[in-house]
Amino acid sequence: MMKRLGFILTVFAILSCSSYDRAGVARVREFISSNWDRTVHFNPRDTGTLIGMPYPYTVPSVTGMFQEMYYWDTYFTNEGLIRDGRVELARNNTDNMLYLVERFGMMPNGSRTWYLARSQPPFLSMMVRAVYEHTGDRQWLASAWPTLLKEYGFWQRERMTPAGLNRYSGAPDQALVDEFVITGGQRLGVDYSQMELSQDEHDAIGHHFVAEAESGWDFNPRFQRRCEDFCPIDLNSYLYMYEVNFAFFAGELGYHDQVAEWEDAALRRKNLMLECFHDPQSRMFYDWDFVGARRSDVISAAVFTLLYARVLDDEMAKDAVRALERLEYDFGVAVCEDKDYGYRYQWSFPNTWPPTTYLAIRGLDNYGYTDAAERIARKYVSMVVKTFDRTGNLWEKYNVLDGSINVSNEYEMPDMLGWSAGTFIYADEYLKNNRN
Repeated sequence: MMKRLGFILTVFAILSCSSYDRAGVARVREFISSNWDRTVHFNPRDTGTLIGMPYPYTVPSVTGMFQEMYYWDTYFTNEGLIRDGRVELARNNTDNMLYLVERFGMMPNGSRTWYLARSQPPFLSMMVRAVYEHTGDRQWLASAWPTLLKEYGFWQRERMTPAGLNRYSGAPDQALVDEFVITGGQRLGVDYSQMELSQDEHDAIGHHFVAEAESGWDFNPRFQRRCEDFCPIDLNSYLYMYEVNFAFFAGELGYHDQVAEWEDAALRRKNLMLECFHDPQSRMFYDWDFVGARRSDVISAAVFTLLYARVLDDEMAKDAVRALERLEYDFGVAVCEDKDYGYRYQWSFPNTWPPTTYLAIRGLDNYGYTDAAERIARKYVSMVVKTFDRTGNLWEKYNVLDGSINVSNEYEMPDMLGWSAGTFIYADEYLKNNRN
């Protein structure tokens, strides 16, 4: 039944999104281009909680919330900046992150002192590679190399599990644990102060919430509110990509004796990922609960990071693509399948988020599923144009059912440029370079 429904939705989507408003696309592109500079900040010295950085950098929102640089947000912003002819600004963003890694030993969630207890999904090696492939600056790559190794070392040292794969976590002090129990509970509509919790139970809740904030998917049903207990599909896909990138960088820099070392590291991770994440009965991929020694039962758009990072062979890629049957709707890919989780998380159905859209398009294209990639790109572009014409802005997330901004929120949704703009530009350029 679900396969049939997925097929019907796919056919409907092809018919309804076979074209989009080109004039509308031009309006959005002009809006983005004329507003990039309004997101640029520069503070070379620490000011209160704001961490100083040596170069101008972009923030996610023109006004309101998010007036500091964020980690994984900026990767998707950079993908738009580079395609919009702003390579120097993308390089500045990347250099600032390299500076923060050197200063703190890891890339914080964002450029505020309150973010120093955690990171976010690691994309710095991908950012370096994107800039390098556009500039060809081998000297710059050589200067970035030891810093990237330092960041990778943080993930391997501080976020490793007995399963041999990595997890999200944090290094919170007691005050931060207490804060997250309160704020996390408020965002999820749970008053933990009314529960009879032991100190260990209270602290575990706070630690899991900090870990989920580090995942970038705060909050979602994938980890059952036990994020520290899981090896996530997406995190390990990104770290696999680091290892692949390191093999590439080593070759580019003439460190030929290190190429095989990084290829072997990537292969070891790949084999563990397939063993843990792939369920042979359902032929689907799930996050691995290493504490409970079992897979999650939630299909999520994190599956597409396996395609983005090229972890799978062609046969297994077919299994990952089948996730579209459970996740694709009229206006894009939901971040999690439609199930009763007891709460409407913002990183779940019916929401679609720009980063997972980008990763799905690029991942599908990597394996030759260009029809599906174009379809998702067209849906996203059409949806953004539709909401832009109604609201005059881009937004943090959207509704996959009606293409609106009627979404599940855990805080007031900000208007957005950042990753929404970057994904829009990427999707538009992808369609231009393929069939229109």
